[in-house]
Amino acid sequence: MSVEFLPGQVIDYPYLWAWQHERGETEGRKVRPSCVIVAIRGAKDGLTHLALLAITTQPPQAGRVSIEVSDIECRRAGLSNIRRCWIVADEYNYDIAERSFHLEPHSKIHGRFSKAFVMKIATAFIEAQASGRRVSRLD
Repeated sequence: MSVEFLPGQVIDYPYLWAWQHERGETEGRKVRPSCVIVAIRGAKDGLTHLALLAITTQPPQAGRVSIEVSDIECRRAGLSNIRRCWIVADEYNYDIAERSFHLEPHSKIHGRFSKAFVMKIATAFIEAQASGRRVSRLD
């Protein structure tokens, strides 16, 4: 994998929603823009561990933790073709970049959110993890 992933980058990823995973599905139904919120190189294995958040144009359901993306942040992230979108912070896909069946070797990075906005996303993500859901994409 030749791409260096950084928090706040927006990439295309076949995101698997937790509700789809709970129904036994193993593949994301479509490739969607997704935000890299965690990208950590493992101390023991040297591999890049990723936490990816879905970006959706659907308004959030009641009780879900989502952050609306402003117009300027959409432009920074390379999402200027989307009128209105949200980052879902209460579930995430876990993947390992170098072993992923879902990331393309030369994945396109659309853009990157500002540091201040990434901090806002990270705060919501951390707070939501007590009740949030992780979907492992390693299988």
